[in-house]
Amino acid sequence: MSERTAPRSAPLRARAEIDLAALRANVRALRAHAPGAALMTVVKSEAYGHGAVPCARAAVAAGADWLGTATPEEALALRAAGLPGRVMCWLWTPGGPWREAIEADVDVSVSGMWALAEVTEAARRADRPARVQLKADTGLGRGGCQPGEDWAELVREALRAEAEGLLRITGLWSHFACADEPGHPSIAAQLGRFREMVAYAEERGARPEVRHIANSPATLTLPESHFDLVRTGIATYGISPSPELGTPADFGLRPVMTLSASLALVKHVPGGHGVSYGHRYVTPGATTLGLVPLGYADGIPRHASSAGPVLVEGKWRTIAGRVAMDQFVVDLGGDEPAPGAEAVLFGPGDRGEPTAEDWAQAAGTIAYEIVTRIGTRVPRVYVNEGQDG
Repeated sequence: MSERTAPRSAPLRARAEIDLAALRANVRALRAHAPGAALMTVVKSEAYGHGAVPCARAAVAAGADWLGTATPEEALALRAAGLPGRVMCWLWTPGGPWREAIEADVDVSVSGMWALAEVTEAARRADRPARVQLKADTGLGRGGCQPGEDWAELVREALRAEAEGLLRITGLWSHFACADEPGHPSIAAQLGRFREMVAYAEERGARPEVRHIANSPATLTLPESHFDLVRTGIATYGISPSPELGTPADFGLRPVMTLSASLALVKHVPGGHGVSYGHRYVTPGATTLGLVPLGYADGIPRHASSAGPVLVEGKWRTIAGRVAMDQFVVDLGGDEPAPGAEAVLFGPGDRGEPTAEDWAQAAGTIAYEIVTRIGTRVPRVYVNEGQDG
C-alpha cells in the first residue's frame, strides 16, 4: 500500500484521500453503539483499502481495544509497525506461521483439529502458550467448527492443551450470515446456537476473555448480540453495512475515503464519435470529452462502464463507454475544464460528489468492494493525522 502525506494541491495523477479524523470519530461513534462491550477495529485487506497501519493507529488512538485481521501476515505486519495491544487473526491454512504469531502475542483462531494440532506444536517449539480463540460455525457455513461432536472434540482437546500449558483459550466466537438483513430468521437462530456452544464450552471449564459474534450491522442494530466484544469493519470507514439499515449519517458515521483524479485530457469531438473499446458509447452530438486516468487496474469496476458517476466542476458526469485498464472517459457536454481539473469519483458527498454506495449501485455490487478494490497505484494521502474535525 503506497502511503503519502501531501497537500490537496499535490500534482498527483490520482489520490485516495483518507480522513483519519473521520475514522477516529467513527470509532467513537461505534463505541457508543455498544457501550457495554470492547471494540475490535477490523483492518484486514489494508483496512478495506484505506491503509492498515495508519488506520490501525488512528483507531487505537480513538479507543479501539482490539485490532482484527484476516491473515496472520496482516497481524504480523501490525506488530512489525509497533502496534500494541490485542491483535487477532482468523484465516489460517496448514503450515501457517503459528510460531511467529505466538511469539508476537497474536490471538489466533482455531476452527478444527488440524489447526489445534499445529498451534499446540508451535507453542511447544516457542516454549510459550498460544492465545487461541475457538470459532463456532453457528450457521454461516464458512469457517468455524460444526456444533455437536466436532465442537465437543475441539473443546475437549483445547482444554487438555490448556491444562498442559500449551495454550490459553482467550475467546469463543462466531460470525453472522445475514445481520445486514433485519428480521432474517437466521439471526435469532445463530444467536441461539452461539449461546448453546459457548455454554457447552464454559460448562466444561473454558474461561474465555471475550465472547463475540457481532459484526458491523449487528453492532449497529442488534444490542443483544454484543456480548463482550464487537467487531466493526466497514462501518469504521464510514460506510453503511447495508443501505436497508440506514445511511452512514443515520448511524453517526462519515465516509473516510475520497477518490479523485486529475483530468489527463479535454478535447472536442463531433457527434457520432465512438468512445472507448467496442464503441458502446457514441456521442449524440458535438461535445467535449474528459479523460480520467483511472481504470480497472486501479480498482475501478469494469461493471460500472457507462454507469459510474463522476463529479467534474460541480456537475455529475457518467462514464462514457467502457472502463479500460488505465483510464475511462466522461462526456462533459460541451464544458471545457482545464486539463488537470479534479474529477471526484466518490467521497462523503459534502461537495455533491457521488459516494461509494452510488458506485456500488452503478456496478451492481456492495460499497465494501468499491473501497477495498482501489489498487496500489493510487497513493493514499492521509489528512487530519493528529487532529479531529
